[in-house]
Amino acid sequence: MFLFRENKFCNMRRRIIAEREEEMPVLTIGKLLHIAEEDKSVISLGPGEPDFAAPKNVIAAAKKALDKGYTHYSPAGGRADLKEAIIRKLRKDNKIHAGPENIIVTAGSTEAIMLALLCTTDPGEGAMVPDPGFLAYRPCVEAMDGMPLPIPLHEEDGFQIDVERLEKAIIPEKTNALILNTPSNPTGTVFSRKVLEEVAGFAIEYDLLIISDEAYEKLVYGGEKHVSIGSLNGMEDRVLTLQSFSKTYAMPGFRLGYAVGDEKLISAMSKMHIFTSLCASTISQMAGIEALKGGQEPVRKMVKEYDRRRKMIVRRINEIPGFRCAEPKGAFYAFPNISHYKMKSLRFAEWLLKNAKVAVVPGTEFGRLGEGFVRLSYATEYGKIERAMDSIEKAVRKLR
Repeated sequence: MFLFRENKFCNMRRRIIAEREEEMPVLTIGKLLHIAEEDKSVISLGPGEPDFAAPKNVIAAAKKALDKGYTHYSPAGGRADLKEAIIRKLRKDNKIHAGPENIIVTAGSTEAIMLALLCTTDPGEGAMVPDPGFLAYRPCVEAMDGMPLPIPLHEEDGFQIDVERLEKAIIPEKTNALILNTPSNPTGTVFSRKVLEEVAGFAIEYDLLIISDEAYEKLVYGGEKHVSIGSLNGMEDRVLTLQSFSKTYAMPGFRLGYAVGDEKLISAMSKMHIFTSLCASTISQMAGIEALKGGQEPVRKMVKEYDRRRKMIVRRINEIPGFRCAEPKGAFYAFPNISHYKMKSLRFAEWLLKNAKVAVVPGTEFGRLGEGFVRLSYATEYGKIERAMDSIEKAVRKLR
C-alpha cells in the first residue's frame, strides 16, 4: 500500500509561460496575412519575401549536396568553403576586408541579431533601434531584458537618421549598441554616406557597437548606392555587419545569413550558437556557396523587375486622393502616409482588407512612429499590384 503526502501546491496554478513572452508585442501582420491566405479574393501586399524562386543553379547545388550526403552538422561558425566565398564577396562588393575568424554563418540574419544581442546586452542595458524599423528589433532587445531606445525617423527627413535625435535618445551610461538597417524595412530608405559617417562619429563618441542589418543590400534603385558602414575608416572593429541570402537570392526558406565583425565578438557568437541552432543548415550552406560563386544575372533580373514595380506602385499611390508616398530607393516596400483619412493605421489596414480586399501592414507594426502609415510590398506580381491599386483607389474614393 502506498501512502501519498498531501501536496501543499496542488491547488496552486504554476506559471508556465514566462513574463518575457507575455510582454512581447502581439503583431497583427500574422492575422492579416492569414486572412489573405484563406480568402482567395484578397490580394496581399503584405509579404516581406521575394515572390521569385531561388536561381536554378542554387537549387541544383542543394540537390547535389543531398545526393552527396551533406546531411550532417557543420561547424558552429560555418563551413570553411562558404566563408571563403563570403570573404571574396565582402572584399568586392562591400569593401570590407575580413578573415574566416571574422565571420559566423547563421540561420538567417535574424538569428545573427539575437546572437549579437545575447553576447553584448545584459539585462537593463540599452540598444538603440530605428522607429519605424524592422518589427523584430525591439522584441529581440526586450527578450534579452534589455532596454530598446527608439531612434526617431521622420518622413520630412526622408526617414534618414538625424544625429541630433540620436543625442536625445541615448542613455550614455547604459547603452551598448545601435541597430542600423539600410536599405530599410519598412521605409525603403537607403542611408547616404554622409549620414553613415555622422552615425559612425556618434558611435565612436559614445563607444557603441553598430549592428548593421544589410539584408536588402542588392535591392537599390535609381542610381542609389549601398554603403556598408563597416567599410568606413576606423569602423571595422566597431561594426557587426549582417547580411542574408533571403532577399538577394530569393532564398528565404533556406534560412541562411552571416555576420562579419570583430574576432572577439564573432567568437562569442559562435560559442553561443551551440546553444541556439548549433549551426546553419549544411545543405543551405552548400547552396549559398553556389549563390555567391555562380552567375549574378538572376539577381540583376530580379532587381530590374522590382524597380519596374516600384515605379508603378509609387505613381499609383500618389494618384490616390489622401495618400502621400515618398519614393523608396531600396528594399521592396512602399510606406505611404495615410493620416489624411483620420484613422489609426491598424483600423485603416482592416478597412482596406474589408472594403478593397487588399492586405497591407499597419505602420505601427514597425514602431510608434509608424502611426499614420501603412506598408505595401511590391514583392508581388506586377498585375496583382495593378489590381490591388485599382481596388484601393475605388474603395477610398467612398471615404471622401
